[in-house]
Amino acid sequence: MRIAIINRVFSRAAGGAESYSVAVAQQLAPRHEIHVYAQESNQPVPGITYHRVFCLGKKPRWVNQLLFAIASWWQTRRGFDVVHSHENTWHGQVQTIHVRPLRYNLLHGRRGLRRALRWLKVALSPRLITYVWLEGARFKPQPGRQVVATSDTLNQECLEAYPASRAQLSVITPGTYLLQDTLSRSMARRQLELPAEAPLLLFVANDYKRKGLDALLQALAQLPPQVQLAVVGNPKPIAQYRQQAEQLGLAGRVHFLGSQDDLVPAYRAADCLAHPTLEDSYAMVVLEAMALGLPVVVSGPAHCGISRELEDGRQALLLHDPRDAAELARLLRTALDQPELQARLRQQGLEFARAHSWESAALQYEALYAQAAASSR
Repeated sequence: MRIAIINRVFSRAAGGAESYSVAVAQQLAPRHEIHVYAQESNQPVPGITYHRVFCLGKKPRWVNQLLFAIASWWQTRRGFDVVHSHENTWHGQVQTIHVRPLRYNLLHGRRGLRRALRWLKVALSPRLITYVWLEGARFKPQPGRQVVATSDTLNQECLEAYPASRAQLSVITPGTYLLQDTLSRSMARRQLELPAEAPLLLFVANDYKRKGLDALLQALAQLPPQVQLAVVGNPKPIAQYRQQAEQLGLAGRVHFLGSQDDLVPAYRAADCLAHPTLEDSYAMVVLEAMALGLPVVVSGPAHCGISRELEDGRQALLLHDPRDAAELARLLRTALDQPELQARLRQQGLEFARAHSWESAALQYEALYAQAAASSR
């Protein structure tokens, strides 16, 4: 098939949604003709044709989103068997939803006057009008339209926000790769210029606040002074969080590594992944860490989609309240200090990861592509 993939930023370093898009495209590229339409890309997958989409400016973001939708529609309106969108666009037979719907955020749990006031807020905001319209267009039932949620949690939120989309909704969770690399812990630490022997926690995210770095820094202050933390992700908030770390007396214990195209060295260097997220549709970083044999402390099912599939103390240690720094510190100390528990978490986490492959995800997408292409003939 000749397939167009629409993703405003097509790069593994951009975040979980973008990594998902790249990984699926990488699996499909040997079997199909893939064209990627993006405003930004480091062209991470060989054998794919890349097309730059018009960008007037990144801000205001809602204006750029609308212009991107229009420009990508114009460039992909003809010549493809399937158009697959990972963005808020009205076009594309296959739409992958990576984040909680705006309509859910606006209206969930609100009735009567409170609901009417929310709609008034939308009506008075060009930004909200644009986002709500684009999102509604993605979910609008159409012949051949397939809407994919990336977790069971997200699927339920989509159904509540857009009940008419039930017949076209399905779930394809992220996958992972089981790497047989030879990179040792000591080699990874030298490569990243991290302390050779200190117990090392790892935090990976682009949105530091939403993924719980504030609570993690507070928890680190309660751990023994030899325990250190490596932070990987968006470099923009580093100055703010470095100052916060210093105020907590953590100077020299927190290592900000910025964005990394290849996360394997960071996973290999660490002794435990900490992911105290406040909200995560799935959390690919948790699955990736498990695939590399790294013990994980992660927020529970109320806050993180992957935790619905995990058993506390078996594949991971689950954090009830991601804002509770004391509980987080207790779980991290447990993960670092108990070798038998570490071994169990590594083994059971690896078995969990083996059941979630990107090849399986790609095969599910191929089935949806076939349905969409057949309906458009």
